[in-house]
Amino acid sequence: MTVNSNTLHRPFNKRRLKKNLGLTVSFIILVIGAIAMLIPFLWMLSTSLKDLSDTFVYPPKFFGKTIVWENYANVNERLNFLGMFGNTVFVTVMVLVGQIITSTMAGFAFSYLNFRGREHIFRLYLLAIMIPFHVLLVPTFVLLRDMRMLNSLWALILPCVVSPFGAFLMRQAYMSIPRALGEAAKIDGCSPWKIYTAIFLPLSVPTMTTLAIFTFVATWNDFLRPLIFLSSNKQMTLTLGIYAMQGNYSTDWGVLMATVTLSLLPVVIVFLSVQDLFVEGVAISGMKS
Repeated sequence: MTVNSNTLHRPFNKRRLKKNLGLTVSFIILVIGAIAMLIPFLWMLSTSLKDLSDTFVYPPKFFGKTIVWENYANVNERLNFLGMFGNTVFVTVMVLVGQIITSTMAGFAFSYLNFRGREHIFRLYLLAIMIPFHVLLVPTFVLLRDMRMLNSLWALILPCVVSPFGAFLMRQAYMSIPRALGEAAKIDGCSPWKIYTAIFLPLSVPTMTTLAIFTFVATWNDFLRPLIFLSSNKQMTLTLGIYAMQGNYSTDWGVLMATVTLSLLPVVIVFLSVQDLFVEGVAISGMKS
């Protein structure tokens, strides 16, 4: 009895064809989604290089009659861009450093140290994640007012130094680290602080990078807290400055979009620089619960 070789290869070829078809469809969907997400950014960039008269041309065009580089030169004239950029950098760096320190220490305590009520306290942390931050704005405002810290950059920093989400993220990452490493270091005479700094911190760099990106983007783009807690022009951040550029009767959209483009550059640069660690950190933090 002879078996046709084409009959043996037919199921294999069908499976491979189905797999390739699925990959092709997935690729096309991802490309369409990427283009859809890039269009607003490309339109923002093109508007930043247009004259005001070309902004409202119908039908809309990506490029104006001339490229107006002066829009970028006029940013600091229309707005105290450098001062607001400095304020935003200061607030973002302080919040970022504070959250990294407190979140890694809390994550280490909840994952490695054994103390009474550890699980109950961790559940309270999880409950804090579920509370919308809008609910906390009024009590935070009252507390900052009583502490005479309103209208200062510290009003944006101190309430955000501790992050329940950051503690949860780091705890998940530390749970994936074998406990035997810490026990072996303990036998060698290492204190909990030494175990935390010499073993857990170096092994959690990808997750710390993920937390840093989340914190950086959220703090850099924060609008509601500066709007409520700040009232002085000298203390304004970039988000408030961009909002103030929109006039009641007219807005120079070219300069406004140039300002938005410049304010987004640090976020894009930071993400592109550490995107590999970001993906790895997300994967590690979700491996063990």
